[in-house]
Amino acid sequence: MTLTSEPGTFEDMLRVAAELDTPDGYKAELFRGKIIVSPWPRARELLSMRSLRRLLEPHTPEGYATETAPFLFRLTASERAFGPELFVAEETAFAGPGRHVDGEALALVAEPATASERDVDWQDKLAAYGRQVPVYLVLDMRDEEITAFWDPSPRGYRSRTTVPFGHTLHVPAPFDFDLDTSGFRVPSGM
Repeated sequence: MTLTSEPGTFEDMLRVAAELDTPDGYKAELFRGKIIVSPWPRARELLSMRSLRRLLEPHTPEGYATETAPFLFRLTASERAFGPELFVAEETAFAGPGRHVDGEALALVAEPATASERDVDWQDKLAAYGRQVPVYLVLDMRDEEITAFWDPSPRGYRSRTTVPFGHTLHVPAPFDFDLDTSGFRVPSGM
């Protein structure tokens, strides 16, 4: 579902998205002046994201939270607001009211690229995160591989590495550890 409104400010669009009564299992995000309502990932992606969360937590910098809770992060420079499937963000960013959090607080974002969200994760989110989020992980569920993007710049990420599930992926600073991706494979029949 796509909702557009009369031209307004980015903050106006955030307010409208917050006021939407989205059905359970759906989230509202802002893309290029539009509010997009889409489903959270399917149950089978949950296993991969939970595994990733458990592996990231011991390497999360002090004062940061590793979460899968549904929060909308404002990426003001890109005029986007996304609700990542997994994020690592400064704990102090959650002190305010509401469900909108400043995207400057993000240290890492991870998304499972599924058939319905593939273009969004590989294009829109990559471009917006690539300007300010230190690390972006894309778990490609169809091709069974994971890509790490890092070193953000005004033009997007300067570096990337892709490995098949089952191989080790180095997650760069501020995490700086080797990630075992063997738990990300989707069991056959799911």
